[in-house]
Amino acid sequence: MRKLMLSVCALFCSIGLVLAGEVTFVKFDKEKKEVTVKDGNKEMTYKITDKTTFKAGEKDVDSEKALPRFEKMKEGKSKFDLTAEKDTATEIKFSKGKK
Repeated sequence: MRKLMLSVCALFCSIGLVLAGEVTFVKFDKEKKEVTVKDGNKEMTYKITDKTTFKAGEKDVDSEKALPRFEKMKEGKSKFDLTAEKDTATEIKFSKGKK
């Protein structure tokens, strides 16, 4: 019984961590390679570098294909997961989307 309760508790904690990284798109500056997002009520700007990795679903995506995707996003409606260190984005995960 104790193992079951610990497993359930770990499941809820991991779900909370995954949802904590979801942000709402605000704007993208193509020249500076900066994306501005809204996390809750706070707006934050992150730099995109050569070390930033992009994923669509489970597949890795080249930055050449991922950056134009920001230009198609709608302000305040598009959401994605973002992992960052200070003011630099380290990983951006797009939802796979519809085909």
